[in-house]
This record gives sequence, structure tokens and C-alpha cells, in this order.
Amino acid sequence: MKSIVLSSDAPQAIGPYSQAVIFKDRPLIFTAGQIAIDPKTGDMVAGGIELQTRQVLENLAAVLKSAGSGMQNVVKTTVYLKNMEDFAVMNQVYAGYFDKQPPARSAVQVARLPKDALIEIEAIAFVT
Repeated sequence: MKSIVLSSDAPQAIGPYSQAVIFKDRPLIFTAGQIAIDPKTGDMVAGGIELQTRQVLENLAAVLKSAGSGMQNVVKTTVYLKNMEDFAVMNQVYAGYFDKQPPARSAVQVARLPKDALIEIEAIAFVT
């Protein structure tokens, strides 16, 4: 269902992501970008990139669960960072959520995110 692509003719992944992911025979879920809003309070999580990344991934997991999927079914993510200097910390937290067969990933720095968030992540996953 989900196969990881590893090409020796392309640069190897330098983090918790795969060069590409192939899947078949399942419907896809395209999530909206998630930012670090605490769903219980409606407020942005304070405390920097580590806590915001964790909240973003928890929000993403909740959306996927409601759609009949989960983090293990994610085939692609896009990470938007306010500051690329936060990449290493984000990457460390992210690795804890995608430790086996990580999805393909893109990460870009952007000028500004909604509610002045430090990070936003969107995902494509399949339904189990």
C-alpha cells in the first residue's frame, strides 16, 4: 500500500523524510495547513518553535484521525517556517512523529504565517 522510494542516483534524505512515497488503492486526504492553535483554548501556543511544532503535529494527527487515517499514512508534507534557523529544532520534533517510513517532505521559509505562527504544516495521506 505505501512504498518508500530510495534512489542511489539522487541525494539521500538528510532528515526524517523519504525521497518519494508510492501508494495505491486508497482514497487520499489533503489537509489544510495546521498552525499551533490549542483547540481547547483557541489561542496560539507560546514557547517557541519546539512547542509550536509539537502542537501543529498534534493538530494534524487529530485531523487525520477524524478522516479515518493517521500519521503513519502520510505520504507527503509541506512545512512552512517563518525562520529557516528553526529547521533543526523542527526536524527533531518532526522525527518523533514520523520515525518509520517517513513521508516525502518539502520545507520552505515564508515571510509570514497566519496569526504570526512560527510554523505551518500540511499533509497528504491515505485513508486506511
